[in-house]
Amino acid sequence: MSDSFKTCGGAAVYGAGMATTAPRFDLVGMVTKDMPATLAFYRRLGLDIPAEADTAPHAEVTGPGGVRLAWDTVDVIRSMHPGWELPTGEGRMSLAFRCENPSAVDTLYAELLAAGVPGARDPWDAFWGQRYAVVEDPDGNTVDLFAPLPDAP
Repeated sequence: MSDSFKTCGGAAVYGAGMATTAPRFDLVGMVTKDMPATLAFYRRLGLDIPAEADTAPHAEVTGPGGVRLAWDTVDVIRSMHPGWELPTGEGRMSLAFRCENPSAVDTLYAELLAAGVPGARDPWDAFWGQRYAVVEDPDGNTVDLFAPLPDAP
C-alpha cells in the first residue's frame, strides 16, 4: 500500500492536537450596505429584530434552533479587512424561509413585491415537492420562500 497520501517530510498532520469535539454551526453572517432597509426586509419575514438595531453597525437575531443570523455594515468589515469591497453578482449566498403552506408562499411573495422587494422568481411548484419562490434582500442576496406541497412526502 502506498503512503503517497501522507504529508511529506515529517510535517505535522493537519488537525493534530485539535479538540475532539466538533464545532457547532452557530451563525450566518451577512454584510449590508443599508442596515435599516435590510433589517426591515427580514422583519417582514418574521424575524424579531429590535428597532434600535437599525442604527447599529452590527445586528443579530437568534432563530428557533439557536442559530444566529447577523448583519454587519461595510465599515465594520473594512475595519477588519482593509480594502474589502462588497461582492457583486449572483450566487453570493441564499437563505430559505419555510412558510405554513403553499398558498402562504404566494401570499408572502405578493406582499413582498407590493412592498418594493425585487422578485427573482415567481412562485412555482418545484419538482422536488415544494411550492417555491425567490426574492432578493436589499443587498441582492436571494431569499427562498417555500412550503411542502400537499402530496409531497
